[in-house]
Formats: sequence, C-alpha cells, structure tokens
Amino acid sequence: MHVKKLSSISFEEILDCFLLAFESYYVKMPTDKDYYQKRWKVAKVDFNLSYGMFDNKKLVGFIIHAIDKRNGVSIAFNSGTGVIPQYRGRKIVKSIYEHALKELKEIGIEKTTLEVITKNDIAVHLYQSIGFNIAKRYKCFGGVLQIDSNQQFELKEIDLLDIHWKKLPNQELYSWDNQKESIIGGNYKFFHVIYQNQPESFFIINPDQNYLAQFDLLSMDQNSWNRLFLAIKSISDTVKINNVDERLKEKVDYLNHIGLQNTVDQFEMELNIKNNSIT
Repeated sequence: MHVKKLSSISFEEILDCFLLAFESYYVKMPTDKDYYQKRWKVAKVDFNLSYGMFDNKKLVGFIIHAIDKRNGVSIAFNSGTGVIPQYRGRKIVKSIYEHALKELKEIGIEKTTLEVITKNDIAVHLYQSIGFNIAKRYKCFGGVLQIDSNQQFELKEIDLLDIHWKKLPNQELYSWDNQKESIIGGNYKFFHVIYQNQPESFFIINPDQNYLAQFDLLSMDQNSWNRLFLAIKSISDTVKINNVDERLKEKVDYLNHIGLQNTVDQFEMELNIKNNSIT
C-alpha cells in the first residue's frame, strides 16, 4: 500500500470511499454529491494537499484537508478522515499523517486541526498518539424551536460583504465551518434582530438546510435570547446547530431550555506543525 495526493483522483471515487468509511458512523451522513461539492468548496478543501492510502489503485483511506489562513495562522483543517471497513486496524490514518505532516510543514502550514466526536475513543486516542491535543469542546443541537411569545422585534437583513465581523462577539470560539471565511462562500443570510430601534442580536443561517452557523447577543435584557430565537423561528422553525463552544454557558443553557436536542458532542483537536520536530 502507498500514500499519494487526492488531486489526481476523481471526485466520485473520493466520495464513494468517504461514504463507505462513514456508513456506520455515530451520525447519519448525507449522501448527495452536490452537498459535498458545495460544502468542501466553501470550507476551502484542497485536494492537492489531501491524501489517500491506496492498495494498488484502490482508495482505501483518506485525509481531506481544507487549507486557509485563519486569525493570521496558516492551517490545514481535517474536513474528513476515514478508512473503509475491511482495511481498519492497519494504522492507515497514522501512516497518512506521517506522510502529510512532512509536506504540510515544508510548504509553511503552521497548524493542523480536526473535529472528532467525543465518544469516539479509538479516534481520539489515535489522534493523541500522533500529537494532537484537545483545544475546544463543542456541543451540537437540532430540532424544532419550542418557543412562543408576543414580543415585538424587527428583522433587518445585511449583505454578507457588509458585515463588520470584528464587532461581532465570540468570533474566536466558532469552528472552521462556522467562521467568516467559510460562511462568505456559502448560501447564508445574515440578520440583525432590531429591538427598540437598535440591533440587539444577530444570526447567520442557511435557509435551504435550516443550518444556523452563528448567533449571539449584541446587548442583553431578560428577554433578549427569546427575541433572537423568535426571529430565527420566523425564518425556520426547525434548526441544526453544530459546534457551540461549551464555554458559552448561557448560550448552551438557553438551547437546552427551548427543547433542542443535544445531538452529539465534539472535540476540536490541534497539532502545531511549525514547532513540531517532524522528520
């Protein structure tokens, strides 16, 4: 078996391997080709810096990297790692990383990150053995918004290119797919929730998928969270929310309060390539 870049492999072959590797995963994965083409494009996946393990010409394992500079740091974000069932237990992911990390360091990538479900002990221990450390802890939610009120508010849509990102709170706590660089290239809408003629909160949503990428308060009184989610409900009464940082306790508590299901928890793990003695 040997490792090589995925840039010479068809998208269909990569996706077939990906779906087979995730067939019995903790959460059900979408199977639509168009979904992955769009998702990986906005995430900035680079197949020239993504790698596969091949048995002769058969792709049996992979690491798909998105490459970008975030907060001034050049990062390779692992958008997906997998090995098809009959090839597991052969240290394939570790072998791919041994190959990939050398090349990533050579071209100046400073850090590599990934997300892994906290219950996936085998994967967590594997990544730790490679050198990854837990950097963030996330909670994911989904369901119907169980909130009703006669509170008044206004919604104002803002073009994504006109957002003052530095004025939005907690930007450093969002995960890769929910950061501004990923959002700008996707099918997202940004809304201010206006209360008493002032922007009180905001949210960013993909209305086609009911996916809530960002949301937070800009000012607060006892009903601010209620108004925010009443506004969200006016766009979609069902939502999916990935990777809310556990340190945002008030946000997490409110999501539990309105009856959303905590679907899964994840770690964000990172490995410093720049100062790592990779040989």
